[in-house]
Amino acid sequence: MLQFIESRSPSTIAIAFNGNATTEDAEKLDQYVGENFKDDQKFNILAIMTDVDGTTFQGATEGMEFDIKRWKQFNKFAVVSDKDWIGTVSKLTDYLPGIKVEYFEGHQLEEAWTWIKE
Repeated sequence: MLQFIESRSPSTIAIAFNGNATTEDAEKLDQYVGENFKDDQKFNILAIMTDVDGTTFQGATEGMEFDIKRWKQFNKFAVVSDKDWIGTVSKLTDYLPGIKVEYFEGHQLEEAWTWIKE
């Protein structure tokens, strides 16, 4: 389940995520971006991920559609989690052109905000 939390930067979407990624989560995020950013405006995402179980197939598909649709708008993506596998997966995104991704452990939230606002 995706939940928007207070952001410390107008160019950053701050979210808390736990459980399974669903179609509704992807739709909610896309709607938020559409309402708060112009189609060519860059934005960052700071995601605090806890108790992540995985995704539904449909949720993953919708998430990929969101990524493709908004690809040129992504700037930085900070992932904050104590789940080691999330850190490993986030490092794979180093190969995605145009997006800077950094993984932070759960106790490094302040460092994540510092990095994303640089």
